[in-house]
Amino acid sequence: MFLRKWRDSPWLYFALAGVLLLVAVLSQFERVGGEVPKGRAEDLASLGDREDLNVLFIVIDTLRADRLSAYGYQRQTTPNIDALAARGIRFENVEAQSSWTKASMASLWTGISPEQTGVSRFSHALPDEVSLPAEILQENGFRTAGIWRNGWVANNFGFDRGFDLYYRPTPNRPTNGARSHSPSSHRLVGTDFDATQAGVEFLTGNRDQRFFLYLHYMDVHQYLYNEAAPEYGSSFSDIYDSALHWVDQNVGVLVDSLRADGVLDKTVIVIASDHGEAFFEHGGEGHARNLYWEVQSVPLIVVPPFAIEGGVVVEEPVANLDIWPTVLDLLGLPALSHAEGKSLLPLVLAAAGAGTKPTELEGRTLFAQLDRHWGGRGDGLDEIISLRREPYRFLYSTQEPEAVELFDHSADPGEQENIGQNNPERVAEFSREVEEFLARPKQGWEVPEVELDEMMRAQLRALGYMRTPVEGNEAARKKAEAERAKSGGQWQE
Repeated sequence: MFLRKWRDSPWLYFALAGVLLLVAVLSQFERVGGEVPKGRAEDLASLGDREDLNVLFIVIDTLRADRLSAYGYQRQTTPNIDALAARGIRFENVEAQSSWTKASMASLWTGISPEQTGVSRFSHALPDEVSLPAEILQENGFRTAGIWRNGWVANNFGFDRGFDLYYRPTPNRPTNGARSHSPSSHRLVGTDFDATQAGVEFLTGNRDQRFFLYLHYMDVHQYLYNEAAPEYGSSFSDIYDSALHWVDQNVGVLVDSLRADGVLDKTVIVIASDHGEAFFEHGGEGHARNLYWEVQSVPLIVVPPFAIEGGVVVEEPVANLDIWPTVLDLLGLPALSHAEGKSLLPLVLAAAGAGTKPTELEGRTLFAQLDRHWGGRGDGLDEIISLRREPYRFLYSTQEPEAVELFDHSADPGEQENIGQNNPERVAEFSREVEEFLARPKQGWEVPEVELDEMMRAQLRALGYMRTPVEGNEAARKKAEAERAKSGGQWQE
């Protein structure tokens, strides 16, 4: 009886996690080459000559950039990610291509805007014609694995192409020790540590060959954390921060595993997100409803296999479209076909004082898109477009082209004052640019449609999708209304 209770106790999980972390930390002193060497930003240009580099790609779902302490947040939410950013490259201004996971991830992986991928509805899958990074890496001798917990990037939507292993990790412990206060009426089974454990197993088993590991974390999306994470408070915003601190611990375990296996100095680490999260800045909580800054501004940290003293910060606005063109360029591998995104390596070198800022990457217009009918079956579009060209964000609706919104970040970084009526010439200019963007010739490929079975629908309901935002969760609805009233309709940190 005692053994059964101990086996089912969450404390067994925490003890095992602690042992794993301790072993990983201690082993760095036993392995030659466990720590990364020092390097210069100029050394990035020669990484493509190496034939021993690996890639660890971490997507932290629903992570807005301003909640990382590396991006200036007052709470120390992300000490492990901060340490990586301090020796690597941090992109200060990054725009996601949608506030809904599937559309955003389709663009992130392909380097192609949602308008061109055609992935805008719940049933859409990736077109067969687009190339994916995993395919390129696999063709060039990498052992590839994807471990995900978000059903929108499941195998049947085409995201598994190029992966030797691609799966959702099996929960291997009771979850009663984890705490969640998600606005969703459901909760995913398991936690991100299931993905971390599976990732560590893959890293250890493949340390003697080139590997590419993609991990897609979900506990920030689910507002889930463990008892070891700090409890900042009881609001949605506070609980979100606790969940982020917990996920940061998972990142630390992965890095210590790389160090323990002696491959940290052979691995490029990339940390990104598909979209952010709203906390009543514009009257609501969540994402996949609009394209304001709080759901569009995401982090991007690229960590080379050496330490750049002081790190590099790139201020120029960039897009998630640019992530894989950049990583493949760093590795000296073929580019993605049809990609609209650009390699950011020239920007990095310029920011480090090792080159001239490239004019083609300066002052770019960055687009994002969301079909607000993404969960429906009808043919009608209800599409909104975000045009970001600093210092402006311009929001355009295909259903109501006159009901535009224009914000000036230099005076209004929180996008609270619509200055469109007072700037008709700027509105006309941006409207024409959006219409030209939408009128571009399409690639001509067919977007496959996937019929969702009941299991998949149940998994997506667990993410808070396939339902109305507060369906079946009266307590969450009342809490959201109370928080909005407390903040005067906006979230105030």
